[in-house]
Amino acid sequence: MTKSTKLFFLLALLVFLAYGEVNSPIEAQGELSSVEGAPVFITPSHKTSRTLFTIITGYSSSVNETDDTPWLTAAGTRTRDGIIASNFLPMGTKVKIPRLFGDKIFIVEDRLNNRFFDRVDIWFPSKSAAKHFGIHYNTLIQILD
Repeated sequence: MTKSTKLFFLLALLVFLAYGEVNSPIEAQGELSSVEGAPVFITPSHKTSRTLFTIITGYSSSVNETDDTPWLTAAGTRTRDGIIASNFLPMGTKVKIPRLFGDKIFIVEDRLNNRFFDRVDIWFPSKSAAKHFGIHYNTLIQILD
């Protein structure tokens, strides 16, 4: 990914977080883009406020994957099924990941290392389960109202 492409997506993300919408050429044309590793906004559906493509990974409550309080989320809650970490979505945001989890609803209550602005990390009860889940590129997520 070029430096100008990264800058474009960073600016789009800032607009998204500040105003709740992104007016990009991708949205205006209603087209999908497959820029690997970056959230790509598409035309919203009527059931969600936004949809986007992003990287999906897994993590567990182990000290080498988190900080020194592995069972405590950045929101101050205990880790549990349905918790996700994201740096580009506000705390408390509810999302669906239909291709991988159907209608299951996840909630953002944790954060990733600052170097990961381009992904969603799903909490798993064990490190082996998180590793088995792997990494899923360009996965559609639905951000719920």
